[in-house]
Amino acid sequence: MTRLRLGDTEVARIGLGTNRLSKTPEHVDFIRDAVTAGVELIDTAHTYAGGQSEDTIGAALGPNPDGCVVATKGGWNGARPEVLRAEIAESLRRLRTETIALYYLHRPDPETPLEESLGAIKEHRDAGQIRNVGISNVGVAEIERAREVVPIAAVQDRYSVSDRRHDDVVDYCAGEGIVFVPYFPLRGTGGGPLTEIAERRGATEAQVALAWLLKRTPAILPIPGSLSLEHVKENLAAPELALSDAEFGDLL
Repeated sequence: MTRLRLGDTEVARIGLGTNRLSKTPEHVDFIRDAVTAGVELIDTAHTYAGGQSEDTIGAALGPNPDGCVVATKGGWNGARPEVLRAEIAESLRRLRTETIALYYLHRPDPETPLEESLGAIKEHRDAGQIRNVGISNVGVAEIERAREVVPIAAVQDRYSVSDRRHDDVVDYCAGEGIVFVPYFPLRGTGGGPLTEIAERRGATEAQVALAWLLKRTPAILPIPGSLSLEHVKENLAAPELALSDAEFGDLL
């Protein structure tokens, strides 16, 4: 399966992370070219590159990015309701839109009850400024608490072939129909069976690592970061590399 439903939109199963995106003409063109190449989910955050990531995406795509979901996050440096309200307003301005397609609580704030943080996000969802809500850097118990406040369309945690600390979250999301968005999906990959499979299949190691994630569960949507259109195109081709059960097992 090369596509999945993320909230209210169907998208390709390889997205693009933009934590290094800066406000330059080259990067504005890069975002436009990435969407033309087939990227249908762009992931950013209020804090990325000091706000330049959101600014660049807004400049590249404008208020209605045709065929592309732009997801952003807030609450990294504290998630009190008033902080989130201010960050959401700024993200709307930077992205040049009236509605954010997917908005994550970037991480729970130990000084603020999770329910209060998500309550502020729900306010904006109820007002039509956010369409779908996600939560990041969480475990299963926190996801369940979050779902008591607002429907959760996506969960974003660190996960890859070499980093499986959130296996339980992946399984929970798969069972509950929630999209799991692994960040750093290529971190720490390479060598051993992964290299052997890549050489045998005429693929890159990154493509094999992404193909493993896609086979792990149909609910996964990786967001490898890149500033290279060539690498973006390589990543977008990963769903064509269907691993066999034996190859998948070799990487377990």
